[in-house]
Amino acid sequence: MGCTSRKIARRAVSRRTVAAQPVPIILDSRPLEKQPPIVLGVIPARLASTRLPRKVLRTIAGKPMLAWVYAAAKACPQLNDVLIATDSPEVAGLCEQNGWPFQLTSPDLPSGTDRVHAVSQLIHADIYVNIQGDEPLLKPEHLTSLLSPFARPHVEVSTLKVLCTAENINNPNAVKVVTAADGRALYFSRATIPYDRDKANPQYWKHIGLYAYRKSALERFPSLPSSTLEQTERLEQLRFLENGINLYVEPTDYDTIGVDTEDDLSRVEEILRG
Repeated sequence: MGCTSRKIARRAVSRRTVAAQPVPIILDSRPLEKQPPIVLGVIPARLASTRLPRKVLRTIAGKPMLAWVYAAAKACPQLNDVLIATDSPEVAGLCEQNGWPFQLTSPDLPSGTDRVHAVSQLIHADIYVNIQGDEPLLKPEHLTSLLSPFARPHVEVSTLKVLCTAENINNPNAVKVVTAADGRALYFSRATIPYDRDKANPQYWKHIGLYAYRKSALERFPSLPSSTLEQTERLEQLRFLENGINLYVEPTDYDTIGVDTEDDLSRVEEILRG
């Protein structure tokens, strides 16, 4: 083959190679819109409470405590769905009777966060909200505030705080929280923090035990060792802090009463009856 023939052959091969490459088809030049996250509310509800047995089934103003919590959660527009996580066939029966979605979980799970994690293994969401079953004064506004920090991509876990009333400042049943300027939790304690050494009258903030987690942070929780501070204070959120997972604390104007005693039950009954 002569030189000219070889050049023509090479050009032919080159043309065939180029023609074989797929040509991209652009249907729409606009950028894809980011889909909103799927947010699932989970209400851990167990009967084995030590201080107030069967409390989630106790009647308040004519309805079981759990009914008040579920109704408030369902009224929050940021939640795609709400379900109850329980280890009790009796609670499951109440859910069936009222048409509330529920998931049976192991009675051996040690905390509400573990129960939410168990649900996450079965039902997909981007953000899971841990809604305590003993908070009958819950409002949809609590959950809206709780989810607002997730507008920042680095936020993995959020919770709430409210200004502490004078009678709760020294009350060990009212957990206090101190935060950094950006809302990041520095510490939670049953003790009175910060300590007012020079009588400067600082603001005290009460922690409200509602949490929201990105799926990645919730996945890590059961594998983290139960921490010394967690065991000392009996506060599971300290496990996140001791293992380098930040919690961001959003303020709310609405206080709640977590029901742990007969006295709490009476106070809530009075409020809900108006």
